[in-house]
Amino acid sequence: MAKFRINILGCGSATPSALHNPSCQVIDFRDRLMMIDCGEGAQVQMRKMNLRFQRLTDIFISHLHGDHCFGLPGLLSTMALHEKGGAVRVHIPQQGMELFRSFVNYFCKETPYSIIFEPITGEGGVLYEDHALTVEAFPLYHRIPCYGFIFREKPKTRHLDGEMVRFYNIPVSQLKAIKEGADYITPEGDIVPNSRLTTPADPSRSYAYCSDTMFDERVAQAVKGVDLLYHEATYGQECEGCAAERGHSTARQAAVIAREAGVKSLLIGHYSKRYRDFKVLVDEARTEFEAVTGADEGLKIDLL
Repeated sequence: MAKFRINILGCGSATPSALHNPSCQVIDFRDRLMMIDCGEGAQVQMRKMNLRFQRLTDIFISHLHGDHCFGLPGLLSTMALHEKGGAVRVHIPQQGMELFRSFVNYFCKETPYSIIFEPITGEGGVLYEDHALTVEAFPLYHRIPCYGFIFREKPKTRHLDGEMVRFYNIPVSQLKAIKEGADYITPEGDIVPNSRLTTPADPSRSYAYCSDTMFDERVAQAVKGVDLLYHEATYGQECEGCAAERGHSTARQAAVIAREAGVKSLLIGHYSKRYRDFKVLVDEARTEFEAVTGADEGLKIDLL
């Protein structure tokens, strides 16, 4: 099965600590790397996790609080020193695009690769699309404009049954259409149904990232049915009032969103530094939704 891997580089909140780095993840989709948020220490974690700068093509910034973007100028500068080629597209809320563009232009005057800033505006929408994947943004509910991201694998083609292909002596020129669902018409004019020639396609997978957001049922609607949901769980339920005041969620609230959205599994993170062991937050989330994993630096999750 083609690679669709989530790499956790940072899962803490607000400031770096001895336990966790600020927010950063890297999606490895068929050997193309795409980063979500870029807190301090992101480039060091990339080295530790053997994620190559040369393969990074897109960076998605959820919002303009420092723990989600202060690592960006340093990362872009380091990639210039490593003589990365091609281009990197930085998808960033419009409010901070010119600020970061001017900062990067000052410190990265000459780069062997192109840095392209693309603003995220309004309700978001599709930010990236190729033959196999789309990335879309949707609003979250924080103290400043903030976006979540959904990575959706496009529908795959069906699998050919080699024995049937040989039995009907199907020419190579017809195989692509048959994989896409077409029947086969023999030279004699007989129709061979596609179901006889193929087996079902592998399921397409999806991943949703919800960084800083207060509890809001609109988030559940936005991420409905994804395979894996990452949802911030900054606090335990004992701090529910503080979470709402600061535009964050509790672990229990993250699990309620996962349950209402009908996702297959939940990954929580963005832990407050008050928690020495995030297991207490995982346990709290499991009171509402069973399939919960706690993010940690170095964690790699393959979507199967």
